Amino acid sequence: MSFLKEQFANIDKILYLSRIDLVKTYKGTHLGWFWSIFNPAFKIFVYYFTLIVGLKSSKIIFGYPYFLWLISGLIPWFFIKDILNIGSECIRQYNYLVTKINFPVSIIPTFCTLSKFYLHIFLMIIVFAIFILNQSLTIYILQLPLYIFFMLIFFYFLCLLLSTLSAISKDFYNLVKTVVFAIFWLSGIIWDVSTMPELVQYLLYFNPVTFIVNGYRNCFIKHIWFFEEPISLLIFLAMTIIVAILSIALYNRLKKDIPDLL
Repeated sequence: MSFLKEQFANIDKILYLSRIDLVKTYKGTHLGWFWSIFNPAFKIFVYYFTLIVGLKSSKIIFGYPYFLWLISGLIPWFFIKDILNIGSECIRQYNYLVTKINFPVSIIPTFCTLSKFYLHIFLMIIVFAIFILNQSLTIYILQLPLYIFFMLIFFYFLCLLLSTLSAISKDFYNLVKTVVFAIFWLSGIIWDVSTMPELVQYLLYFNPVTFIVNGYRNCFIKHIWFFEEPISLLIFLAMTIIVAILSIALYNRLKKDIPDLL
C-alpha cells in the first residue's frame, strides 16, 4: 500500500518527467521525432528482406501477407525491448535524482515506462492505418486494449525489478543486455509458434513475451478471443502477480540503501 500511495502522490511528477524523458531521447538530433518512425521501420524492413528475400520464408500466414503478420508481432516487441533495456539502467541513469535530493526512487521506472509507452501508442496508430488500408481489421481488435494493459502492467513491474537489481550491481545490467538478444529469437516474434512441436508450445506458455506477441496477433491476424486460450492467460496472470510481489518487496527492502549503492 505504501508503494501505491507513493505512485499516486507523485502522479504530477510522473507525467511531467515522462514527457521530459521522451524529449530527452531525441534531444540534440536534427531529425528529432523522425527517428521514432525511421528506427522501427528500418528494422522491420531488414527482418522482412532477410526472411522473405533471403531465406524465402512463407509469404502467407493465417491467410495474411507475411508483412502484416510480422509487424503485428514486432510492434509490441519494440516496447518490450525498450523496457528491458531501460529497466536495467533507468535508476543509474537518473542517479542524480536519487543521490542529490530526497526523491521517490520508485517513480523513476514508472515515468521511464510511460515515456516508452507514448512511442508505442504512436507506432500502434501507424499499424492501425496499415491494416485499415489493407481492409484487414475485424471485431477481434476490440480486445487489443486488454493485451496492451497486460503488457504495460507486467513489464512495468519487471522494469522496477530490473532497475532495483541493477542499482545493486552493474553485472546484472550487463546480463540483461545479453539476455535481450536471446529473448528475441526464442519468443516466436519472427517465427510462427503454432508450427512448433507441442512440447515447445507448452514451454512457451511460460514466456510472457510470447504471450503478449501472440495476443497482439490474436487481435490482428489469428482472430482468437483471449478467453479461448485460458491456460496461457492464467499462467501470464500468475507470473504478473509473482513479478509484482517480488519487485515491490525488493524495492521496499533496498530503497534506503539505493542512494549509497549508487
